[in-house]
Formats: sequence, C-alpha cells, structure tokens
Amino acid sequence: MRLLRLPGTYRPQADTRLLATAFVEQGLHGAGRVLDVGTGTGAVALAAAASGNCEVTAVDVSRQAVWTARVNSAWRRRRVAVLCGDLLDPVVGRTFDVVLANPPYVPAPEENMPPRGSSRAWDAGTDGRFVLDRLCAQIPGFLNAGGSLLVVHSVLCGVGATLGLLESVGLHAQVVARRRTPFGPVLRERAAFLEERGLVAPGCREEELVVIRGDAQR
Repeated sequence: MRLLRLPGTYRPQADTRLLATAFVEQGLHGAGRVLDVGTGTGAVALAAAASGNCEVTAVDVSRQAVWTARVNSAWRRRRVAVLCGDLLDPVVGRTFDVVLANPPYVPAPEENMPPRGSSRAWDAGTDGRFVLDRLCAQIPGFLNAGGSLLVVHSVLCGVGATLGLLESVGLHAQVVARRRTPFGPVLRERAAFLEERGLVAPGCREEELVVIRGDAQR
C-alpha cells in the first residue's frame, strides 16, 4: 500500500509488514475494536481497517506521525481515529478486542528514550525494553475479555522477557510469527555496540523479528 510520509515519521519496514500480516493470519481481522499503538504512517491501522469491519483507533507520540496517519487515512478513505500521546495514555478508560503494537525496541547506547527527533521511533534504552516493558505491564487494562495483543519486536531485546511479562500479568503468550531480515541503516551503524553487548555474533548483520500474541482470559 502506497502511503505518504512526513519527515521524521517512521517508514513502514519489515516489522510493519510482519505485524499487519499476522493480524490477518491469526484470524483477528473480524475484531470489533482495534487499537494500533505506535502507528507511524498509519500502515498497520489502515491494513486493519481494510481487512474487516473494524473500528480502528491509532496512537503515536509523534505529532508528525499523527498528521501523517490522518492524511493517509483520508487519502485511502479509511476511518481511523488517530490520537497523539504517549503509549496508551490517549485511550485510558477504553478497552479493545485487539491491540497491535510496533513500539521502539532497538538497543541504544543511551539508557533513556530520546526526548525528541525521529530516533524516538526506534531507540529504546540499552536493553531495547524501555517501552516494551511498560506496554506489557499496562496492556491487560486495555483488553476486553478474550482480547488479544499482537506486538512485534526484534529478538535483540529478548523474546523470553516479553513472554514472561505477559504471562505474569495474566495473558497467555506465544510467538506466532518470525522473520529474518538484514540490518537496516540504524543497526548497521550500531553493529559494534551490539557485538560489544553480546547481542549479535561478530560479523552478524541480520536480525530476527517476532510477533508475540498475548490473549486475555474470557
């Protein structure tokens, strides 16, 4: 799907496509209320809106991303409500049948998230879990009974950690999709750092992406 993209907005990549595909392959496209967290250009939200009769809401902390997603929603004639705010804050008090999330997950030399700039879309602290851990802890309060979370991230930030956190808050968690992909520009520039941290083998220049599903009890 061709989309417009304002400067500073995360470009749809392999993780975007993997998450959108998993939404359909997992049979979740019949959901009534869908939330897309970290929407960027709105690619996943628009894919959800196109795949079924879903009521789709999207959120992003970046104002450029919010405007990009709104423009793309109008251009593609898909009804997506796009809200600006940090993680789940814009939808406090609401619950959803499906939550889709492509949060920042790239390990970075800095411990904290960047306060501004396009790198907020990928940098996530030294272990890559600055946003993921918050998402896992908060998500049960935003799922309807029997609702599902689909979150995509790299194995570099710990698949077991995500599975364990989701199980600890009462969700049944499992990996439902995997894909190996070459390093993009950010990871190529950060290869030495990743090798020093022991996150990749010397000379390795590819990563594995996973989609993890967490299901709430009915």
